[in-house]
Amino acid sequence: MTIKRRLSSTGIHMNRGSGSRFRISNLIFVSLLAPLIFFVGRGLGSSSSIDQSGTLTGPSKEDVDWREKLALQHIKSLYSKEVIDVIAANTNDLEHPRLDFSRNNNLSAPWKADGLETSVEKNGTYVEPNQIPTNIKQKTLTGKHDASSGDGHSQFFDTPAKLERRQLREKRWKKRAADLSKQDDEVKVKLENAAIVRSKSVDSAVLGKYSIWRKENENENLDSTVHLIRDQIIMAKVFISIANMKNKPDLAQELLSRTKESQRSLGEATADADLPRSAPERIKAMGQVLAKAKEQLYDCKLVTGKLRAMLQSADEQVRSLKKQSTFLSQLAAKTVPNGIHCLSMRLTIDYYLLPPEKRKFPRSENLENPRLYHYALFSDNVLAASVVVNSTIMNAKEPWKHVFHVVTDKLNFGAMNMWFLLNPPGKASIHVENVDEFKWLNSSYCPVLRQLESAAMKEYYFKADHPTTLSTGSSNLKYRNPKYLSMLNHLRFYLPQVYPKLDKILFLDDDIVVQKDLTGLWSVDLHGKVNGAVETCGESFHRFDKYLNFSNPLIARNFDPNACGWAYGMNIFDLKQWKLKDITGIYHKWQNMNKDRVLWKLGTLPPGLMTFYGLTHPLEKSWHVLGLGYNPSIDRSEIMKAAVIHYNGNMKPWLELAMTRYRSYWTRYIKFDHPYVRSCKISE
Repeated sequence: MTIKRRLSSTGIHMNRGSGSRFRISNLIFVSLLAPLIFFVGRGLGSSSSIDQSGTLTGPSKEDVDWREKLALQHIKSLYSKEVIDVIAANTNDLEHPRLDFSRNNNLSAPWKADGLETSVEKNGTYVEPNQIPTNIKQKTLTGKHDASSGDGHSQFFDTPAKLERRQLREKRWKKRAADLSKQDDEVKVKLENAAIVRSKSVDSAVLGKYSIWRKENENENLDSTVHLIRDQIIMAKVFISIANMKNKPDLAQELLSRTKESQRSLGEATADADLPRSAPERIKAMGQVLAKAKEQLYDCKLVTGKLRAMLQSADEQVRSLKKQSTFLSQLAAKTVPNGIHCLSMRLTIDYYLLPPEKRKFPRSENLENPRLYHYALFSDNVLAASVVVNSTIMNAKEPWKHVFHVVTDKLNFGAMNMWFLLNPPGKASIHVENVDEFKWLNSSYCPVLRQLESAAMKEYYFKADHPTTLSTGSSNLKYRNPKYLSMLNHLRFYLPQVYPKLDKILFLDDDIVVQKDLTGLWSVDLHGKVNGAVETCGESFHRFDKYLNFSNPLIARNFDPNACGWAYGMNIFDLKQWKLKDITGIYHKWQNMNKDRVLWKLGTLPPGLMTFYGLTHPLEKSWHVLGLGYNPSIDRSEIMKAAVIHYNGNMKPWLELAMTRYRSYWTRYIKFDHPYVRSCKISE
């Protein structure tokens, strides 16, 4: 009502004169409308505040709209549309700074909101509070605001130059952050690679059950008490060394005493169940002494150095033990068990007591019949040869069509003859020969014999003070095996000379067992090749570069290092193609070039790979399964499907170091109730 009275009085004075009318309007505008404009502008310009939790508080958009409508209603009731437009034009620049404005103009830290990011659309409106995620990280947003022109308030807005500089700064910050992240990733990758290399250098196969790489310790709680005792012993040894260094003999003696007690408790236990009942008490006592030592002696640098020294020492011990193990296993592989030696001696004596007419085998007319199935077996082991013959005959469909050609040395010639005279292979034919009676096999014809007679080869094999015999000779000991000195091992390259009237022959090693009928091999089409063999390149180390010296240009020019290797032990040879391609001549050529062992080490497989290069036909793998003399993880189903299983490697089935899981396949073909076998105490 007061406002109406004043308006009416104002209208009266306006009628009194045009000079005073202008002054009265200004007075009314200043005294009455300015406060109203202030409150309306404050209501329109108030922004939402942010509480400590990072959520929007204050009036919502609906409240703001309601206040605007209420103010406009009051104003419209008092003034005309033209006056209202003037008021709106004069109040546009009186708006208070909003939260998004402070963010976009890089105000100081207290003005910035934590954990909240408000996006500004192109039209300059807010995103509703319930649309803003609460877990967004602290950011400083930059938005586009339309600068006011010519009204004195442009200092609240960024110029294009400032905006461009800010964008450049942000790009530099992002690039710097990316570079630092990349450097961190590179350092992390280097550390991981170094750890992998270090872990590979540790051979977990010989570290025992405490190695964290062993499968049986995948469960970290498995045998935890045993592990704890071992850890305590290790730390006690570290503190003993430090105590002696710092002149604390009493503490060192106490640690040493507790260490001996823990070692006695541990003994050879590998599981918690093997520990004695006193183990927990000794663990507790050791823990108390270690706590005391840690309090008095602990120095991070010293402890780290001692542990590193212990690790290096253990690593050296492992390497030394591996060399000793390799040497002893290869030495054992070269030995002849007492039982087999006894058997050979008894058979030899009895053979030479026989009259000459009783030393002959029946069915000698089958020896040169090319229509029969002929086998070549070169061996100086009577028991092993008997297993090969017995297993072949027992699994043959037509035993009377099989002929065995056995060649041995003069030491075992009598024993081999006597055994098969006493134990003939049923209706099959057999013949035993002495390699020393092959007069054509001499040093003038055979390069190997000529090389074995050289002084250098004799020194390599027989010199007692050779620097690599016992101490560090494990790597070369395998090449000093007596079988490499025997012509029985190289006789496989002279099959047409030994059996000139045969067309095909199946070569068998004496460490194999036949499990199926082998006559199907004679019908295999070799496609003009000489050798039929099972390839062994399923693994990378069975390729040519494993056996041959490809640093030699002669080898590099003539052979592919990735060519697939194959196995001796069961090979079907086409002797007609052998003669046509002069295989023996090729062998002689390469053997003459290797007189200084520069192309390959000793043995028959490397020259065999070279001689039959491009002349070998691959057979189905089920014909010949290898690895029973070194590989403990061959699947049983694979063994059962194989026609021939091969004990290649050091763990021959007649040795004590043979793998027990495979030995039964071999022993089933031995007659343990035979008088000679029983008298020599050969048992399963």
